[in-house]
Amino acid sequence: MATAVETLGKLERRITISFPLTDVRTEVEKRLKVQARTAKAPGFRPGKVPLKMVAAQYGYQIESEVLNDKVGRAFNDAANENNLRVAGFPNIVPKEEAAEGQLAFDATFEVYPEVAIGDLTVVEIETVQADVSEAEIDKTIDILRKQRVHFHTKGEAGEHGDGGEPIAANGDRVTVDFVGSIDGVEFPGGKAEGYAFVLGEGRMLPEFEAATLGLKVGESKTFPLSFPEDYHGKDVAGKTASFTITLQKLEWAHLPEVDAEFAKSLGVADGDLAKMREDIKVNLQREVAGRVKARNKEAVMDALIKVAELEVPKTLIAQDSERLAEMTRQDMAQRGMNVKDVPFPAELFAEKAERRVRLGLILSQLVGDNTLQATPEQVKAQIEDFAQSYEDPREVLKYYYSDRRRLGEIEALVLEENVVTYVLGLSKVTSKAVAFDELMGSNAQA
Repeated sequence: MATAVETLGKLERRITISFPLTDVRTEVEKRLKVQARTAKAPGFRPGKVPLKMVAAQYGYQIESEVLNDKVGRAFNDAANENNLRVAGFPNIVPKEEAAEGQLAFDATFEVYPEVAIGDLTVVEIETVQADVSEAEIDKTIDILRKQRVHFHTKGEAGEHGDGGEPIAANGDRVTVDFVGSIDGVEFPGGKAEGYAFVLGEGRMLPEFEAATLGLKVGESKTFPLSFPEDYHGKDVAGKTASFTITLQKLEWAHLPEVDAEFAKSLGVADGDLAKMREDIKVNLQREVAGRVKARNKEAVMDALIKVAELEVPKTLIAQDSERLAEMTRQDMAQRGMNVKDVPFPAELFAEKAERRVRLGLILSQLVGDNTLQATPEQVKAQIEDFAQSYEDPREVLKYYYSDRRRLGEIEALVLEENVVTYVLGLSKVTSKAVAFDELMGSNAQA
């Protein structure tokens, strides 16, 4: 039996559910008898253990199961009878005062909100577009060359030359020994032997790189180095140390020529440079299209948040915050970080969770009102699009269609794209051209 629904807040509700204590006892006895059929105890054959001993061993567990079942069933029945859309899980606590022979519980919970979406035809959304030019292809080729760099001893003649005068310059790889001290005392992490880095890449502090420039192998230099206030090493942050470095090895960078062999190293079997550039262009266009789509989706989502009015259930925010915290922990662990004892307070993720839940409710309303669900054809087309960048597209199709959860992720992605298309089709859209470098450096998070 359930009482009338009490309204505690905009979304918070409470109902009291109760049922006869005899119902619980009857069900507990029934389950104990079932348990007794297979119960084991020293000195008794299986199934012959006295019921009192079975009750002593399993009674508490079975009683808890019965209560959970009955309370859960009663709550679901009450929610259905009152046409309640329960958000998250109810908080159910025993009621101190109950009628004689009855068990009573208060169930406090939230319901899903009404979502009011404003007039989309007056919404202004700025989208972006970007092109891939020959300059971007050239830049990409330069990056690919640097990824395949070879280092040779500077000053020694070889197949590719000698690299010029054997003094350390930007672009060279240097191997140094160094020792640092503060007020004449060496500090942890301030000493190393055979430490290699490339000058000009910014891996070392500016004073360190500046002191290394111009050195020859075997030469040393002592110089002051001021650690920034926000330096990751708290023991030395904001302090000035004295460093002595000795150059042990000097190598110059040889970048591969853009020739047939270079093209072959990129997977162009016949080494055709025109084909190589076309392949790079296609890959860049695919990457640009993905970034543009993400930026435009973010613009649409931002617009929807502004135009929609709704209360967001705190229960759903809390659940998603916990989910995001656990996802972050797992991601860091997979990256090899030791996060076993690192706290991940869910509160840190509350703002992001609130946005995700809010958008989820808005999108659900739009999809339901306008029949924007993902179709099987759209899902297949999306997977096929993903598969284009893989060597064996059939394996990609098999990967997604063999797991309902993975397929659900694609369906959610297509659904979002349907919403984006729908909203852009109604709203006032302006388009802005963005530079390739700006686009590729952005991180859309919608």
